[in-house]
Amino acid sequence: MINVKLKKKVVLITGGSRGIGKAVAELFMKEGAEVVITSKNQKQLQQTSKEIGNPFFIAGDVRNENDVKNVIDKTIKKFGRIDILVNNVGVLPKMKPLDKITEKEWNEIIDVNLNGHFRFTKYVIPQMKKNGGSIINISSDAGLKAFENFYADAYVAAKAAVILLTKSWALEYAKNNIRVNTVCPTFVVTQMTKKFLKNKKFKNNILKNIPLGRFADVSDVATTVAF
Repeated sequence: MINVKLKKKVVLITGGSRGIGKAVAELFMKEGAEVVITSKNQKQLQQTSKEIGNPFFIAGDVRNENDVKNVIDKTIKKFGRIDILVNNVGVLPKMKPLDKITEKEWNEIIDVNLNGHFRFTKYVIPQMKKNGGSIINISSDAGLKAFENFYADAYVAAKAAVILLTKSWALEYAKNNIRVNTVCPTFVVTQMTKKFLKNKKFKNNILKNIPLGRFADVSDVATTVAF
């Protein structure tokens, strides 16, 4: 059954070609929304679009301001508005202690996981001010608490920053009928994260912090985002 609240809503999803973004896009398609997915991988976008019902897709790099503006401009040109933005894009770093991280590695992780959310939100806000809207930022429980032997300092810094930015944006734009929320999943099994599960010590350290005793599935996150 189509959720009438989502029917014909225009939804833009970053990092929408795989993993959590793909699952979110597929669910919103089933709920009757007009879905736009974006990532920097044109080939993967084409494949994903075919697999989940042919949503509109636009290639763009969240690290590039002009790409971000282009994605938003093309979405507006196609659908006339953006009702929902899902800031999902994210990358994990090579796991290493703080004193082994190069400044370049640090900046690259911050640029995608934090600045990417900033850029898309910045350019969507003027559109949403016209009719209201909803922004959902994907953060992580690693932005809420510290995990032993989780050597991803730039990642956790970015995810923690996203959580407080969400609260700030929610307060700032409530007067414009724009809601801003964050979803903070635990470890989610995706194409990107599977490689880390080969490390038994890492796997066990994560699992012991999850009351259900299992890793999250992309569908767990997608249903939360839709809610």
